[in-house]
Amino acid sequence: MTSISNYENKMTKLKYNELSDETRSDFEKLFGERGACGGCWCMSWRLKKKDFEMGKSGENKERMRARVTEGKTIGILGYIDGEPVGWCSIAPREDFIRLEKSRVLKPVDDKPVWSVSCLFFKKDFRKKGLSSELLKLALQFAGKKGAKIVEGYPTVPYDNDIPAAFAWTGIPSSFERAGFKEVARRSKARPIMRYYL
Repeated sequence: MTSISNYENKMTKLKYNELSDETRSDFEKLFGERGACGGCWCMSWRLKKKDFEMGKSGENKERMRARVTEGKTIGILGYIDGEPVGWCSIAPREDFIRLEKSRVLKPVDDKPVWSVSCLFFKKDFRKKGLSSELLKLALQFAGKKGAKIVEGYPTVPYDNDIPAAFAWTGIPSSFERAGFKEVARRSKARPIMRYYL
């Protein structure tokens, strides 16, 4: 089993494990029957839009299982007292097909980066400042894997609020608290933020 990080927030005791064959059941438990949101299973940016939409009935879950079995780097699960409560998708940018097609999120430069594409928490653990703590753990994880730059693409909330279904890329303040800095903005609502390891 992938070893739990030594990082521990004194207040939350948030720890992490990489998504792997050993932790896949925790991932599926956290995501529930709906795959976190509408059959996503964190495949939205990993597939062409048409393939993703067609896979919501069950193929997306199977595609994620296949990636896990292949040993691909996909992301980390956040735990409190041994219970999976959060998810951060973090992997090399080239793993996210939809990012490559985006005009708003096109590469800032030609440097290799890792991308945070999703943050998800169980309902009772939302709006408690855990996103920034999980991002800090994700930075540790990416650094151990050899990443030098990590990018995030948060959504700017309107009226200081954003429905949970639309907050899956995170919000800028969470990234700022984790030490990320804005490096580009081609859309009012979607900055590109970086952390240099």
